[in-house]
Amino acid sequence: MKVLGLPILTVLFFGICPAFGGRPRGRILRGQEAGAHQMPYMASLQEDGKHVCGGFLIAPQWVLSAAHCLEDTVNGTFQVLLGAHSLSNDEPHKRLYSVRRLIPHPGSGRNHNDDDLLLLQLSEPAALGTHVQTLPLQREDREVPAGTLCRVAGWGFTSNTRKRPDKLQYVDLPVMSRAQCNERTFHDGDITEKMMCAESKQKDSCKGDSGGPLICNGIAEGVVATGSRVCGNWKKPGIYTRIAPYLTWINEVMGLAN
Repeated sequence: MKVLGLPILTVLFFGICPAFGGRPRGRILRGQEAGAHQMPYMASLQEDGKHVCGGFLIAPQWVLSAAHCLEDTVNGTFQVLLGAHSLSNDEPHKRLYSVRRLIPHPGSGRNHNDDDLLLLQLSEPAALGTHVQTLPLQREDREVPAGTLCRVAGWGFTSNTRKRPDKLQYVDLPVMSRAQCNERTFHDGDITEKMMCAESKQKDSCKGDSGGPLICNGIAEGVVATGSRVCGNWKKPGIYTRIAPYLTWINEVMGLAN
């Protein structure tokens, strides 16, 4: 994949082509407000000053998110807000960065949930410190044991009435085994080896949380992808894109674009 020499704000729509099964892409329901700047790696992907999706800082100049977030933009451009707890209040370490390149995984697309990852190269390296930090990625391609309690955070809807928070929310969810998640009662065989599930019994990620990290034992294991039309539906566990299988692609893109 060649990304060198692309103009500022170039969008590489590899396979972004209508939505899979009618599901809302990305979907924190019945969670709680995070401590201020407790998660300094969190990013808000914004268009015209409005939050669209989540993401997280993985290197000083790179944010990882979900490719389907591009479907929610009008003109395919983002700015990235870092160092924020509140989206609206003045905060001394909050800063909005322009984006040099948006690079979706070439296998991603509107009509399926495969390869749902997006890399954003900031126009300049983020100023790291107490309020802005990177989050380590899982580098061992292994399954997270079922029942492991993992955390997901974001500024997405906090209820099915589309209430959106101003301050960062989080929820802790147990991982569901792929075998169980693929049962007919749940996702009926749709969950590939590059995906993972977390239970959604009333607590769930919700619309606007897409692209945020699923963090297990301090490591980013997955990226919020999709789930039920109604957040918190126990029959449709949240689906997350596993990160470890994509490390080669992530490293290649970040290396090529330097």
